Amino acid sequence: MNQNHYAVIMAGGIGSRFWPFSRTNHPKQFHDVLGKGRSMLQDTVARFESVCPPENIYIVTNRDYYQLVKNQLPFLEDDQILLEPVGRNTAPCVAYACYKIASRNPEGNVVVAPADHVITRPDEFVRTIETGLAATAEQDILLTLGIKPSRPDTGYGYIQYLNGEAGSEIKKVKTFTEKPELEMAKEFLASGDFVWNAGIFLFNVKAILKSFEQHLPDVAEIFEEGNEDYYQEDEQHFVTKAYSQCKNISLDYGIMEKAENVYTLLSDFGWSDLGTWKSLYELSDKNGDRNVVDGNVMLYDTEGCIVKSSKDRLLVVQGLKDYIVAEYDGVVMICHKDEEQRVKQFVADAKEKQDRKFI
Repeated sequence: MNQNHYAVIMAGGIGSRFWPFSRTNHPKQFHDVLGKGRSMLQDTVARFESVCPPENIYIVTNRDYYQLVKNQLPFLEDDQILLEPVGRNTAPCVAYACYKIASRNPEGNVVVAPADHVITRPDEFVRTIETGLAATAEQDILLTLGIKPSRPDTGYGYIQYLNGEAGSEIKKVKTFTEKPELEMAKEFLASGDFVWNAGIFLFNVKAILKSFEQHLPDVAEIFEEGNEDYYQEDEQHFVTKAYSQCKNISLDYGIMEKAENVYTLLSDFGWSDLGTWKSLYELSDKNGDRNVVDGNVMLYDTEGCIVKSSKDRLLVVQGLKDYIVAEYDGVVMICHKDEEQRVKQFVADAKEKQDRKFI
């Protein structure tokens, strides 16, 4: 196994679109969302077992989730759990991890992935990652995985690529477009040179650090100052100061959309970012009435619904069609699937009007 391969898993988000199941004190990445017997974080880590040594797996998460990570991944040393004092989006998250890795191994070759994605073909995923790491080991390029689109989805970002060399899976990126309108998404699919942006990145640490210096010099300066503190007792003190100085900015916006050496690796391994209840419904097995059921549930005259509840409660549903019914830890939410974008509004209103324990 290549000792220069590293996996950086981003596990700090709250996942508010999965409320009430995903909560501030226990976000969705720490739940067994798909009923597989392990959490999404555990599932993500397992996918990298053959890619890099276990000591080269790093989790970036909020300080509040340290114990959740330790409980679910007991093999990790504390140096492998990177604790953010506050969320500052993906650019500072990646900078922290890569500057830390580079301080110990300047030859580090990194894949960065969210903890809450679903991969239905893990063997093909591993093959794709190994193809990408082979490329980033040889070239100072920034690589992002581009998923072959199956529908004109308006909830994903799109990457347009240049065809270039025939037969190669790695293509030069031409443009990024974030969540287009439906008609534009249809045009993207018809053109044949657009893929979904999976938000999974690969690069060697020299290339990404150089990109931070060029495109986000303020972030580069902040995390370069930590070179004497990484893997030391003072690391958390340094990180607290660093994050207080960092702006909130994504890696896509801060670097990937600006750099010249950005490529996409065409991929097809059964991917979903599982961002919403509707996406969970679409991915899950359904019964004869097209219902997805998880928990202690009794259904009558109900079809096309996703119903999820705690095992210690009985949930009875009658007469619903195409609804989300979710019960967890003192909250019941009933919402039409086509109105699922309002879940964030529900959370915001509950935060304003209800006890914090419900958020």
